[in-house]
Amino acid sequence: MKKRIARFALATLALMLVAVCQARPGPGDIPPDFLGRDRNGNDLHVSDLRGKVVIVTFWATWCGYCMKELPVLAALQKMKGSNDLAVVGISHDDDLEAFKKARHNWRSLDVILTYDAKDRRIAKPYGVNTIPHMVMIGRDGRIADVYVGYDESMLDQILAEVDDLLSQPAPQAPAASAP
Repeated sequence: MKKRIARFALATLALMLVAVCQARPGPGDIPPDFLGRDRNGNDLHVSDLRGKVVIVTFWATWCGYCMKELPVLAALQKMKGSNDLAVVGISHDDDLEAFKKARHNWRSLDVILTYDAKDRRIAKPYGVNTIPHMVMIGRDGRIADVYVGYDESMLDQILAEVDDLLSQPAPQAPAASAP
């Protein structure tokens, strides 16, 4: 009987650990801060973009939909402007050279492209297990929504949500306290 209870307790603990390890941030959560390095080698953080709507999309050169999505997001970025919107595309490629080639080919796109190394230090905290994977972050710095495994049929919903997030006021900077 004790062995059965011990096995049950261990199995329950293992299931809880699996659930915790696979948890991904969701709406209302503060997103992981590090987004990689930009084209100039500078670290990019969500906190650097506070006050803007931020679209973080994980993509790869081998993902056909992803290769269609980034130019669409770049057009959205151009239309909405960089004062209010930041699109960050994080390459989930295993091949750094494939990323570099794609970044070179897309050098005119108005998005920030970063590369997630094989250790997945950017993707893991976001809970990325499949792509495409998009995280929308509101002006308040909190996750507004997460889209996983979406396609063109969701485009209208995604664009409507971006417009809704952009219509919300930017948070005010805290007032300086009087001496």
